[in-house]
Amino acid sequence: MTDPIRLVVLGDSIAYGSGAARVEDGLGPRLAQVLRSEGIDTDLTVLAVPGAVSRDLAAQVRRAAPLGADLAVVVIGANDLARFLPADAATAALGAAVRDLQAAGTDVVVVPAPDMSSVPFVPPALRPVVRAACALLQQRQAEVAVAHGATVAAVSAEVGAAFGRDPSLFSADRFHPSSAGYARIAAALAPTVLAAARDRRDRRAA
Repeated sequence: MTDPIRLVVLGDSIAYGSGAARVEDGLGPRLAQVLRSEGIDTDLTVLAVPGAVSRDLAAQVRRAAPLGADLAVVVIGANDLARFLPADAATAALGAAVRDLQAAGTDVVVVPAPDMSSVPFVPPALRPVVRAACALLQQRQAEVAVAHGATVAAVSAEVGAAFGRDPSLFSADRFHPSSAGYARIAAALAPTVLAAARDRRDRRAA
């Protein structure tokens, strides 16, 4: 019997599961369940912190170090956008986190920032500007992630469109995802995370 895949989830409130009705409805537990349903025994640790920005990843990476994680899913960027933090600084911090995780032997899947223009309280007149700012950060996040050897889960457009069409994907605060919202995000991420976990398992078994 092979050892379980050790999965860690790092990042912000979306990675943490804020807004979900139950802990098991959050992103990490849903992704772990996807892996288990595909026959990949999985140990999950959620290290994400609500409100985290990219520079806060360093502390989360340090907390991950003793775990010997096989796979890290990093979800970051929403708070960098909400606080108007410079994209260059945010992407540099993300790159450092990916580099340090890889150096520790952990494979990394990066989930770029969401499309914040779908958030209900963003005025319609500002949505094109917000969408453009999000797209810029997403592009830079993807570039730095690939440069440091991570896999990028480019689901922001797909997920943003779904959230824009269906208000029930937002929780009562109209900012964080609801349990249904996390189900939608997890479904979008599942193919990328599953492929990364299978690759890790196969390499470990070789």
